[in-house]
Amino acid sequence: MRRESKLLPIIFIVFSFCAVAEERVVSSLGRLEPENGVVQLAGPSGGGMTGAVIKTLQVAEGDWVEKDQVVARLDSYDLRSAEVARLNAIVANARNEVTRQKDLDRSSLTSKVKLDETQLNLDIALADLAAAEASLELALVRAPLRAQVLEIHAHPGERVGPEGIMELGRTDRMYAVAEVYETDITGIKVGQLATIQAPAMSTELTGKVERIALKVGRLDVVGTDPVAKTDARVVEVFILLDDSEAVSRFTNMQVKVEIQPCCLGRSRSAGCS
Repeated sequence: MRRESKLLPIIFIVFSFCAVAEERVVSSLGRLEPENGVVQLAGPSGGGMTGAVIKTLQVAEGDWVEKDQVVARLDSYDLRSAEVARLNAIVANARNEVTRQKDLDRSSLTSKVKLDETQLNLDIALADLAAAEASLELALVRAPLRAQVLEIHAHPGERVGPEGIMELGRTDRMYAVAEVYETDITGIKVGQLATIQAPAMSTELTGKVERIALKVGRLDVVGTDPVAKTDARVVEVFILLDDSEAVSRFTNMQVKVEIQPCCLGRSRSAGCS
C-alpha cells in the first residue's frame, strides 16, 4: 500500500505533463505538394524557347516520365534533323576520301599535302556535325527527373508562354507543407507526428515532420476566418505523408494540419526524445 502511494505522485506528474502538452498541439493551414514542389518545364536552355512552337507532345497529363525522356519536340526539329542527316552524309564521304588517300599514299600515288587536305575536310565535317547534333538536341524537350505530368500548358501548334510547356511532380512522395506561425516554430522538431485533414478527403492522413524551412516568410495559405492575420510571419514545415497515393491527385489542395507534441512516445523518433 505504501509503495502504491509513492507511485501516485509520479503518475500524476507524467499525466499532468501530457495534459499540458496536449494544449500545445500546433495547428495551421497548409497545402499538399509533391516532393521538391512542382517543376515547371520550360524547355532546353539556349534553345530559343521564347515564342517557340510545339510540334509534337510525347506524353499526356497523368503519365509518368523517366529522367531524360523526350516529352515534346519543337517545330524546328524537322529542319535541324535534316541538317544532321545532310552532315552525316558529308562525314561519310569525307571518311571514304581519307581512306582512299591513305591507300594512295601507301602506293606513293598521292602527296602528303593532299592527304592532309582530306583529313582537314573530315575534321571540319565532324565539327559541323557535332554542332548540328547539339542544335537538334535543343529542339527536344526532356524531363529533368522521374515524375508525373500534372498539367500541360502548351499543345502542338501553340507557342510556349511564360508558364512553360508543362508541370511535373513526384506525386509518389507527397508532402503537407504547414505554414506555422513564427511564435510556434520553436515547439516543432523533426520527427514529430502530424495529422492532416481536408473537406475533400474522406479519411484523416498522418505523416511525420521531415524538414523545417530555414527562413521566415509571409502567410501564403489563407483560410476562411475573417479575423485571421493575412500578413502573419510563418515558417514552412514539410511533413512527409504516410499514404502519398491517397492524395496524389490533389497537388496544391488546402489542408488543416495538426502537429502533435512529443509526449509519452506518441511522436517518438529522432526528433522526439
